[in-house]
Amino acid sequence: METMRKPFQGVWNIIRFNWHLYAIALGLMLVMWLLHWYLPAALLLISMAVTLTVSLFIYDLSGIYALAWIEPGAARTVVNIHSGFDETSAELKRKFPGAQLLVFDFYDPAKHTEVSVKRARRAYPSFAGTKQIVADAIPVEEGGVDRIFVTFSAHEIRNNEERASFFKQLNRIMSPTGCIQVTEHLRDLPNFMAYNIGAFHFLSRKSWLSVFAAAGLGIRDEKKLNPFITTFILDKHDHSS
Repeated sequence: METMRKPFQGVWNIIRFNWHLYAIALGLMLVMWLLHWYLPAALLLISMAVTLTVSLFIYDLSGIYALAWIEPGAARTVVNIHSGFDETSAELKRKFPGAQLLVFDFYDPAKHTEVSVKRARRAYPSFAGTKQIVADAIPVEEGGVDRIFVTFSAHEIRNNEERASFFKQLNRIMSPTGCIQVTEHLRDLPNFMAYNIGAFHFLSRKSWLSVFAAAGLGIRDEKKLNPFITTFILDKHDHSS
């Protein structure tokens, strides 16, 4: 059985998977300090502190990985799809004990070049039974899945065409009464305040809505889990306004 999350695991993972960025920032602060550029050094330090504080709140203190935000309901087949770093499958197994849980990893080092993901894959073993796939060819029969979860991973598909194909695949495998839950940071004001230019790594709400519409998916519900995290609950019918 997979172990539970450790205290401060989320913020620690951010630091160790992105240590090169923090090393560069600390080096810049040192140079600024030696040049007596105290204000820029202080602003950079404050920016780092804000990012880590927000990350601590989101990933360690908010309880987000307890998955309390998941809609309850019976499911025969549950699919969890990630991009090489899986922090949700063990809890999904506990949430849906009677369902068949299929876990897919679409990480492709030739396409998804984030060094932080490579480090995360080395640090954590895959969930038992995880299958490697390509994002636009999910090996599940049409209409065979009741619940699909894509958590903090779909934005790693940087190519727009590949992302569109991925969501068309999700639509294909989802049952007529099923749903897809996509959880992401958005490229919006709260995330810019928290992550500065790092927020450009996320997609805007408008971009996500365009992707969903192109894949024939409607928004059943949209939830703000906190000011920085949004979950879109999608189905085959257009309930969006």
